[in-house]
Amino acid sequence: MPYLGQFILAIAKVAEWILSAYSFIIVGSAILSFVNPDPYNPIVQFLRQATEPAFAWVRRLLPFVMLGMLDLSPVVLLLAIQFFQLAVVNNLIMLANRMIMTGWV
Repeated sequence: MPYLGQFILAIAKVAEWILSAYSFIIVGSAILSFVNPDPYNPIVQFLRQATEPAFAWVRRLLPFVMLGMLDLSPVVLLLAIQFFQLAVVNNLIMLANRMIMTGWV
């Protein structure tokens, strides 16, 4: 009857997948910022709309991430995502596995 453990494991795996996908979106947006692509391209619009609110939040919270023309907010976001995956998601996965193995409900 380790349904709670399986539920927690499923939530942790979905969170891990979403955070990994968003990391790739951040990297794509950062790469596109160097080449100045067509702003009307649907892919470029999606990447900007998906990342710019988070970038703006980091810039507002940590104004020192703007070093002249260099914006380090993607790096800060990637580090925050990695920390969250290591500190929270992996611990949830370990907890869920322990609950499943011991049969804790």
